[in-house]
Amino acid sequence: MERIDEFHYQLPRRFAGWRPGAQRGLSQGSGQEFAAHRRLFDHPDPRRIDLRASVREGRGDWLVRLHRLRVAIPVHLVVDVSASMHFGAERRKLDVVADLAEALGYSAFRTGDAVGLLAFDHGARDDLFVPARHSRGNGGLMARTLRDCRAARATATQGSALAGLRRTTERLVGRGGLVFLASDFHWPVDALGELLDQLAPACVVPLVVWDPAETEPPRGRALVALSDAETGVRRSLWMRESLRTRWRDAVAARRAELRTLFDAHGMPPFDLHGRFDAEALTRYFLESAA
Repeated sequence: MERIDEFHYQLPRRFAGWRPGAQRGLSQGSGQEFAAHRRLFDHPDPRRIDLRASVREGRGDWLVRLHRLRVAIPVHLVVDVSASMHFGAERRKLDVVADLAEALGYSAFRTGDAVGLLAFDHGARDDLFVPARHSRGNGGLMARTLRDCRAARATATQGSALAGLRRTTERLVGRGGLVFLASDFHWPVDALGELLDQLAPACVVPLVVWDPAETEPPRGRALVALSDAETGVRRSLWMRESLRTRWRDAVAARRAELRTLFDAHGMPPFDLHGRFDAEALTRYFLESAA
């Protein structure tokens, strides 16, 4: 059996919920995380009496220990499947996201969380929807769905990718949990901040999916034929050193623009640059929760 990568995520906030899991919860009960001492009269559970704390308190009250529960949360992977996500020099960017989807399904199942898939291009892709379930096979199903996905044919009346994202995430607005947003963000992101605010009850992890062929210009002096993956517009450019410098500067400026946008909403981005690294994603969560 082929080995599936696993990563670990620990989130910096607490969540409401009733199903036992690994994330820090808001409710008090028979958990392992100490919350506070309270009087036995207010919380009549003699099993949780703390004798030492009761003696130290000095007022003659019996004190009991209260703990916080750990709960399961819903996890959703929201993926941009527009034409530019089907580009890749060696592998499609969408195939790299499929690797992450498989690892996410396995990791969420081991943690006790339900995981599902939503997709968009210039509209909601309901044909790629995978409902959130606590299932061992949901990660494999999400990965196969993305690997089998084909780009929708462009039309003159199609809307923007942001409109498709907004329509897709309507069902997530106001809900808690964990949301991975995977895209190359090769579209105007000026109004993306408003949508991120609507998803604020959840922890959102932006996944910036770029291919090395996008970030590094071709070497040498040559005539290069370029094609816009979204519009299909083709043009030829003579690759000279000044153009190569402008290429790298544009990539750096776009990366800084995206990081500034996401950091302003408390959501540092995670880069998927040509491949998925499970250990790097684990470090990302450890640093974010610190």
